[in-house]
Amino acid sequence: MNFQEFIHMGGYAVYVWTSYGLGLVVLALNLIAPLRRNKEVLTSLRRQIRQESRS
Repeated sequence: MNFQEFIHMGGYAVYVWTSYGLGLVVLALNLIAPLRRNKEVLTSLRRQIRQESRS
C-alpha cells in the first residue's frame, strides 16, 4: 500500500476524512468552550466583587 492509496481510503476518503475532521472539531470545541466560559465567569465574579466592595 502506498501513500496515495492510503489517502484515497479505497474510495471512501470523503467520508473517512470528513469524520476525522468533524471529530477533531468536536474535540477542539470541548477544550476551548470551558476555557472561555471559565474566563467569563471569573471576569463576572471580579466585577461583582468590585461592585460589592464599593457599597
